[in-house]
Amino acid sequence: MTSLYIDHFGLSETPFSITPNPHFFFAGSGRGSLLEALRYALQSEEGIVTVIGEVGSGKTMLCRMLLERLPPQIDAIYLANPSFSRDEILDAIAHDLGVSPGAASAPTKLDALNRELIARYGDGRRVVLLVDEAHAMPPESLEEIRLLSNLETSRHKLLNIVLFGQPELAETLARPSLRQLRERVVQRFELGPLPAGEVRDYLEFRLRAAGHRGAFPFSRQAVARIGRVSGGLTRRINILADKALLSCFARNATRVETEDVRRAERDAGFAATRSASAPRWRMLAAATLAAIALGGAAFALGLQLGQRQSATGAAAPTPPPEPAAATVLAPVVAPDPNRADITEPPPPTDDAVAGDPAATTDAPIVATAADAGRAAGSPPEPAATTAPPPIAGDRLAHAEHAFAQWLARTDEGFTLQIAALRRPDEATALRELARIAAALPDMELRVQRRESDGVPILVFYAGDFASATAARQAAAQLPDSLRNNQPIIRSLGAVRSGAGNRT
Repeated sequence: MTSLYIDHFGLSETPFSITPNPHFFFAGSGRGSLLEALRYALQSEEGIVTVIGEVGSGKTMLCRMLLERLPPQIDAIYLANPSFSRDEILDAIAHDLGVSPGAASAPTKLDALNRELIARYGDGRRVVLLVDEAHAMPPESLEEIRLLSNLETSRHKLLNIVLFGQPELAETLARPSLRQLRERVVQRFELGPLPAGEVRDYLEFRLRAAGHRGAFPFSRQAVARIGRVSGGLTRRINILADKALLSCFARNATRVETEDVRRAERDAGFAATRSASAPRWRMLAAATLAAIALGGAAFALGLQLGQRQSATGAAAPTPPPEPAAATVLAPVVAPDPNRADITEPPPPTDDAVAGDPAATTDAPIVATAADAGRAAGSPPEPAATTAPPPIAGDRLAHAEHAFAQWLARTDEGFTLQIAALRRPDEATALRELARIAAALPDMELRVQRRESDGVPILVFYAGDFASATAARQAAAQLPDSLRNNQPIIRSLGAVRSGAGNRT
């Protein structure tokens, strides 16, 4: 990415670098809550977790943030090279843990690693393995991951594993030969593209993080085009925004217009791969890689030459026509910065619920990371009732009391985790509770207060179900404003375990 325009726009650094810098982590669109869900899973669940996302959706950034946010009692191992062989994986893990696989007291590498993990467990420490680009791992290396997941005491796993990968990872795990590994996946998360209505928030956040303090430099039309051409993939958004700012700088302007984005498309090679259909999140990576290889200075020089040609009357190339609008989108409400729903909507053309049984069952939980409810407009009004409505403060207190009663039950049960708020004030919490209550007037709501690294969090649950199947059926019947969020199905045991292990 180029730095030619930094002074022109009053920036302290380049805002749209594709390097996964945690300083530029965008917590909107549910990404912050997905990070929180991963931290929660690594502290309260045992087994393998997968995070599936398309090329350029932000998986590596999420992985880096997870490394930074893990509690101090967790030792993390990060494997960025997915082409490791079975032995190389063990060597890399042993090296990070300071284990000598050749010790005489440990006949094999796996034995040496097992003894080290037991020693750390005895000291009150946990070990997690984060594997980036896991879709590129050979099947025999994935089989080694399964063997590592078997390391355990009589009561607990010694190693938690998170696999970050493209959709090909899910296809690989679906092979019959890997069914034993697939059955050890206790949670499965999906990282989708940014909704069109949140592209502006993303751009503005990155600019502010880079020191920008002036007026937002992108026109509404330019933002819309970036969202459309990028398909919501953050890497593509970064490439287009960077080149569009450079185009704006080259013509000595301060506002990015649609034509600047068109120039960025052509320079990045995105125009040829753009689709006029609904913004699916399966995009081509080749165009992204080609864009990275292009020089920013040459791009700026080409723009200046184009200006001279225009000044002498030379005709500029005719840009491709805008695609016809296929659908009319509902108005998008600006996101609440305190909102942290542990959910994410699928692409706009997919509205199927992806919820699976809770972690205590054999099948994994599917959770995603955004809030489609924001794009659905206001929630429906609650059904009329003859009883007077409760006082607002009483409603929240009642929901907290209901959670305490539910947690004290002796039998097993399941519920739907609808949303979570970080650092909530009372007004925000009441608004969220009212929003969920309006959409679910006949379902009991419960609210849990907990902390994570000293940060207060409010978690909202709805319903009480005897089985994960019943909870999944109820999730399928939720109103669109909640169902599109793909709420997480949680077992009473898992929630109780998390409540007893607050950090």
